[in-house]
Amino acid sequence: MRRSRTKSIEQNDTKKRFDTSIIKGVLFSVFISLILILIFALVIKLTNLSDGFIKPINQVIKILSIFLGVLLAVRKNREGAFFKGILIGLIYIVVSFLVFSALDKSFNLSWSILNDLLFGGIAGAISGVLFKIKNK
Repeated sequence: MRRSRTKSIEQNDTKKRFDTSIIKGVLFSVFISLILILIFALVIKLTNLSDGFIKPINQVIKILSIFLGVLLAVRKNREGAFFKGILIGLIYIVVSFLVFSALDKSFNLSWSILNDLLFGGIAGAISGVLFKIKNK
């Protein structure tokens, strides 16, 4: 009886650490995005960048943000890095959509959010795999 209780406590601790690392990774990703978007907005204001640069730079900001969020989440414990990466990528897309829509005061849901979710999940998975490989 005692042994199963200890095992249950260990599983709960592992789940808490897994959940906490994902939350930290997502929040860090969104924070990085906010900073990079502000810097990019300043660059746009100071220069005459064409509108054609905005979408690619936004994608780079998303990838970098997810990458850094996954790095934060798996730096101490790389176990489950692939799944952490996927979850961070997906949740990041949803949270960043909500944050940036709130800042814009416009919640326009379109099919592009599905592309972003796919993109975020893939970017997170690749990040998780890269950090898992680095550990070996």
